[in-house]
Amino acid sequence: MGKTVLLVEDEQRLREIISDYFRNEGFEVVGAEDGKQALALFKQHAIHLIILDIMLPEIDGWSVCRQIRRESTVPVIMLTARSDEEDTLLGFELGADEYVTKPFSPKVLVARAKTLLKRAEGAVAQSAEHTLSVSGIILNRLSRTIFVDGQEVILTHKEFELLMYLMENRGIVLSRQHLLDHLWGYDYYGDDRTVDTHIKKLRNKLGTRARHISTVIRVGYKFEE
Repeated sequence: MGKTVLLVEDEQRLREIISDYFRNEGFEVVGAEDGKQALALFKQHAIHLIILDIMLPEIDGWSVCRQIRRESTVPVIMLTARSDEEDTLLGFELGADEYVTKPFSPKVLVARAKTLLKRAEGAVAQSAEHTLSVSGIILNRLSRTIFVDGQEVILTHKEFELLMYLMENRGIVLSRQHLLDHLWGYDYYGDDRTVDTHIKKLRNKLGTRARHISTVIRVGYKFEE
């Protein structure tokens, strides 16, 4: 089954034409004629791309985009009969990925949609490649962000490096000296209490997930799922 497009357009004839072009290219299309219906369908279906008109009954496109962005990063192409720069900027500020002014070629719209989906898939793949996710802790090496049970946790540079190394070597006992050598360098002149201090601070920030960092008496530490 192909990717599913949520097409939100109150002009029925235009909605039918666009739908036909996308279906001919192997897409599944879910159509909505107003903003309220669009939000309901978005919750009911696994949507890969949204084509969203701005001037809609019930709830306008701006509001629909704003609500969707609170819970999803699904690619959004906004349609408008106006070409005002302010409208374009507002669309991008709300999280739209593309902006298409009417009238437009449905064939070009499909081509833009394909390009946008490829870009989004590449970003997801890259993010997955650089992400560690273990027991409710999500660490992204590229953005250097940590989320614990959905909440972002701010770590210092060394705390981040320490947690990342522990997660990368989960299940392995790492001695204090090994951690010192790897994270602080072989020429570091401090003692192994430096590691203990950082582990303590890290545990405080991880809250209930701190239990995954186990102390191995007289040896060091281990990250366990």
